[in-house]
Amino acid sequence: MKDLLDFFIEVGKLKRMPRRGWIINQIKNPESIAEHIFRSALMGWIIGEMKGNINVEKLIKIALIHDLCEVYAGDTTPYDSILPRNKKKLRELMKTWPRFSTSEKKKKISEKFRKEKKSLQKLISKLPPKPKKEIIKLWLDYEKGLTPEGRFFHQADRMENFLQAYEYWKKYENPPLGPWWLWAREFFDDPILLKFMKVLEKKFH
Repeated sequence: MKDLLDFFIEVGKLKRMPRRGWIINQIKNPESIAEHIFRSALMGWIIGEMKGNINVEKLIKIALIHDLCEVYAGDTTPYDSILPRNKKKLRELMKTWPRFSTSEKKKKISEKFRKEKKSLQKLISKLPPKPKKEIIKLWLDYEKGLTPEGRFFHQADRMENFLQAYEYWKKYENPPLGPWWLWAREFFDDPILLKFMKVLEKKFH
C-alpha cells in the first residue's frame, strides 16, 4: 500500500502543473494538466460512444493515463525549441504555426517519446505488475495508435485542447486562433470530431 500511496501522491502533482502551451501564450491562471485530463476523458467517453464499436472502458483508461508521463517529463510544445526571449517576438511567434522539416519532426517526436516513456516507467516502477503492465500498454496504444480506441482518443485529446484555446480566446482574445486552425486542418480526420469542430466554430464565431 505504501507504493500505491507514493504513486498517487506523485500523480497528484499534475493538479498543480499548468499546461505549458498556455504559459507560453501568457494566459492568466492557465488550466493544470489534471484539469485537461478530466475534460478530455469526458469528451473521449461521450463522443466515442457515438462512434460505435469502441471499448469505452479502455478509452477512458487511455484518457486517464495518457499524460501521466508529464509528472517527470513535463509538458512540451512544438514551439519549445524556437522560443525567443523577447516578449514582443514571442507574441508574434504565437501568431504562426511552427514548421519543421520531415527529419526535424521525426527527431523531435522520437526524443519526446523516449523522454516520456522513461518518465512513465519511473512513475509506475513500484506499482503491482498488473496495473504497471496495463498502463504501459495503454500509453503505447495512445502514442502509436495501435487500436481504434488509441487512435480516436489521440484526436479527442487534441479536440479538448482546441476547445480550451477557443475558451481562452473568448475570455482574453488570446491565443491567436490562426495557427490553431492551420494545425486542426492538418490533424483531425475523424468524422465525428470534424462534425464537433464545425459546431464549436459556429458557437464561438
